[in-house]
Parts: sequence; C-alpha cells; structure tokens
Amino acid sequence: MSFPVLLLNVIICTLVLYPTASVQAKVLVAPVSKDKATNLFTISVFFETTLRPTKLYLDLGFRFPWTFCDADNFNSNASSAHRIPCDPTFCRNVGVGSLTCNNCSANFPDQSDPFCVCGAFPENPVTIKTSLNDVFVDTLALPTTEGSLALIPNYTFSCSKPYIHIGLPKMATGLATVARSKLSFQSQISAALNSPNCSAICFPTSSQATGVAFFGSTGPYHAFPPNSSKIDVSKSLVFTPLVINPKSNGDTDVLFNDFPPSFRYFIGLTSIRINNKPVPVDQTLLTIDKKTGNGGTCLSTATPFTLLESSIYKAFTELFVKEAASPAFNLTPLTTPVKNFNVCYPAQDLTVTRVGPLVPAIDLVLHSRDVVWRISGANSMVRVTNKEKNVNLWCLGFLDGGVDNNTPIVIGGKQLEDNLLQFDLENDRLGFTSSLLPHSLSCDDFKVKDFANH
Repeated sequence: MSFPVLLLNVIICTLVLYPTASVQAKVLVAPVSKDKATNLFTISVFFETTLRPTKLYLDLGFRFPWTFCDADNFNSNASSAHRIPCDPTFCRNVGVGSLTCNNCSANFPDQSDPFCVCGAFPENPVTIKTSLNDVFVDTLALPTTEGSLALIPNYTFSCSKPYIHIGLPKMATGLATVARSKLSFQSQISAALNSPNCSAICFPTSSQATGVAFFGSTGPYHAFPPNSSKIDVSKSLVFTPLVINPKSNGDTDVLFNDFPPSFRYFIGLTSIRINNKPVPVDQTLLTIDKKTGNGGTCLSTATPFTLLESSIYKAFTELFVKEAASPAFNLTPLTTPVKNFNVCYPAQDLTVTRVGPLVPAIDLVLHSRDVVWRISGANSMVRVTNKEKNVNLWCLGFLDGGVDNNTPIVIGGKQLEDNLLQFDLENDRLGFTSSLLPHSLSCDDFKVKDFANH
C-alpha cells in the first residue's frame, strides 16, 4: 500500500474512531418532505464546505449516498471534497459496492496514478438507471435537537451522472440512504457521533406537511401537538425483528460475482387480515429463499404504494371488496378501473373520520400474533380527483406487483406515512407506531422547519 493511501486510511479511521467534541453525544434532526409530483420523499441537509441547504431523495434500500456533480470539476477551491486514492481492498471495504477502481491507467492498479480512485455505481432506485462514477469525501451537517449545527467532516458519497435524476423529485440533488449499509446516513452519523446506529423517520402525508428524521438516538422523540404538552412518541413504538435477506440481487441492477446480503429492510410478515378476516396467502411467498434471496416482505420509499405479488393481490382485493360491502360499511366499488388503481369507490359514499375514510382495517401480522401493524383508511385509501372529468374517488392504495418480482410484498410510501418508524441497527429491529392519527398526532407535530425550501 502506498504512503498516500496509508495516510488517507489513517485519516478516515481517525475521523471515525475519534469524533470531535462538537458532535459527540448529539441527536441530529432533519426535515422530511413529500414531493407532490412523484409521491417520493426528500430529506434536507447542509452540504459541502459552504454548508448549502440541500434536498436529497430519501431511500430505505440503496447501498450508499450519491449526489449530482461533475466529478471532473468537483475538486474546486470552493469545496473540501476529495477523492479516495485507489487501493482495491480499501475501496471495497469502504462499502460502496465498488467492483474495481475507477479512471485507472492500463497498468492497473498503478497507485502512482493520481486519477486512479475509488469508484462506485450510483443508481436511481425508481428507474433502476445506473452509472460508474468517483467516490468523494466532503462535509455534511445537520441541526441537533439542541438547536446547534453538527458537522460530519468525513461524509462519503458518490458523484452521479445527470440522467440518474430522471424520476426523482426535481428539488432533489442526490440520494440519501438509511439502508443497512456501512455508508448509510445513520451509519456514517453513528460513527462520527459515537452514538447508536439508529434512525427514526416520520414520513408526511402531503407536500404541505413536514416530517422528521432523527439520527443517533433511540429516543425520546418529542412531538408538540396543538393545545397540549409535548409527547414522547418513542413510548408508542412496537418492535419486530429485522430479517436478513442473504442475497441482494433484488436491490440493484449492478451484477456482482457474489451478491452480498440485502441492504433493504425486511420484516417477518406472517399473515394479513382485513376486518379481522385472514387473506389466503401462499406461505412460501412470505419466506425468504436463502439461496436465491426471493420472497419475504420489505419496506420501500421507491414505490409510492404497496406492491403485492399477483396471487396475493387477487386474494387481498377480493376480501377487501367483500368486507367493504358488508353492512358495517355498505360500499360498492366502481365497475370501471381507474388508472393505476383497480378498486375505487365514489367519495360521497365514504365517511371520513380522524383516521381517514371509514373502510375495513388492514392488519399486517408480524413475528407474533399480538404484534400487528394496523393500516386504517388514511394509509390504505388514495384520493383521486379530476374536476374536468368529474372524478371524485377513494381508491385502494395497493397495486398488483406481478409474478416476477423478487420480493412478493413491498410496503410502499403511502402505507408508511404518519407512522413513526425506528430503524434500530444496534438491536436489529424495526420499531413502528402504526398511524399516529388515532392519538391526535401527525408527522407535522414534530414541528421541524424545512430550511431547504426555496
């Protein structure tokens, strides 16, 4: 290993192992927004030497963060960003999924070549577009719950090509990930803060509301509802173990010689109930095949609505329609499907309550019969309107995911909203509250101001 690479290793390890006093033991907090055009979520941070307010698409499953930048011009005098010189073993250990170093001469690996640096494959999880680009280290900053600004001086990320942006929120200038990886937001913050590798996120329901992401703490997470004292929402969390998928072939389009374990969050869903009636499901679909990585249930912000494998979707929608037609609800669906949604009801037929439209409750039964993620109308139904065509509907926000999806059940963004989710990698568990609405709370009640709104 050359001296420059050895020195860089020492510098990075020192930054990780000996955090500065200014960030030690701090709890970081960031605004989370919903993009109206894409139904995707963004997180706001301060980035680069100038600490410019920046919005990044917030993803739950990609391996590493990336940002849109011209790698050829990124090392300007105005930026503290620098590449990581190439050492094949070190580049792989950085954790970004590099298969080779980047920009190397024909005598690869020639460590005297200043252009031979760590490379990565940034990917858009929505469109699955990918490219090869350089890995950088720069400064990231987030507010703390105490009101100060905490610096993460060794934030590691990849540049990306402009076409990777297509399909993401227009305001987003890159991707922030909270996946199960070495370079996820919470893992990098945890290393810098010497704090728990844990994040908690409340995804807002609309572009008018602001949600929140906490980093470096297992709680408390205080909300401030109107006309009431503050509430520690962490006390309402219910926990279920995170399940490791040994293969990440469903995570990315990049081909590995040997796929590492998945970076996505899988949970042990054992059954689904609608109005306390079980949905008939092929149980083999709910179990992850250790050889192929197929099967199971994961969480995703890359899909706005939950995707169900076709046989599950058919059984699920048939039971929902049957229960919705019962005397308790007396609902009759439209016979003509609406674009993207197959089960819809005239809006005037539904009673809207504090927890959304009054429809049959959907229960996701997890590792134990008494550990249940309840989905009420606010999270199960989607409002579809078109004044010109006189359309005013409530539609079931679950979609047919087909038969070829590696993961039979992907819980999408709509079903995650107004639900505090804790991704606790210290204890390998997911905490969830189900909807906050029955408690007269919402994500907006965390009272976080979005400093990156323009």
